[in-house]
Amino acid sequence: MNTPASKKLDIVIPAFRMHTQSFLNVLDGITEEDALKRIDGKTNHIIWMAGNLVNCRYGMAWVLGLREEDPYSDLFFQGKALSPEYNYPSLQALKESFHKISALLYEQLLQAPDELLDSAFQFGMNVPFVPATVLSFMGMCIGREDYLCGQIGLMRKILGYEGMKYDVNTNIPY
Repeated sequence: MNTPASKKLDIVIPAFRMHTQSFLNVLDGITEEDALKRIDGKTNHIIWMAGNLVNCRYGMAWVLGLREEDPYSDLFFQGKALSPEYNYPSLQALKESFHKISALLYEQLLQAPDELLDSAFQFGMNVPFVPATVLSFMGMCIGREDYLCGQIGLMRKILGYEGMKYDVNTNIPY
């Protein structure tokens, strides 16, 4: 594993890399048709969940100074509510976007200095025990990725797929 410039990311970076594996594993084998299914019209579909996770990575990159635009930001930014009127991208398109931003973001994480991580960043939590800093935002995004992978994992089972595997592809360096 590459060594980050900041020791503060010693937990974030392994979690980030594991989430890369989990995201790809949890989507493995899901058809485009099934990825748009909702349960009783009440749940988000897998496309929305995957798109929100990819958008979270674009958000992390932006906060770290990487000015890459999420091509689907208008559909997913800040957890924008699912709407049947929207034309959502395919899972394949989201995976491509995921790979693009994840590789770039990983490099930004490795280079992020303590000064940047400690800098103030308002991200709307307004919780007294969560400091409004870039580092806290990174941590909250990692938590969001956990949540979304879990939701997709549940949808896998509901839709009749086998549970997510925990295989690791060591050829993915981010």
